[in-house]
Amino acid sequence: MAKPDDRSDNAEKLQNMARHTAGNLEEAEQYLDEHADEISTTEKQNIEAKNERRRASIAGFQEEAQDEANNAE
Repeated sequence: MAKPDDRSDNAEKLQNMARHTAGNLEEAEQYLDEHADEISTTEKQNIEAKNERRRASIAGFQEEAQDEANNAE
């Protein structure tokens, strides 16, 4: 039997995912600040591209969390 769909904590989970992703973004930016002159151009571009995807994910998580919070009201 399938579990019931409990969405009561979705907004909180989405905010946690946004915070976690923001932490990863910050770590990657610090890494680039400290080691940009030691890594290849390709690696630097890969990290920057991943950070752009992280920014998009964070925005999406926050938007979804807001939707969940609005629907819970």
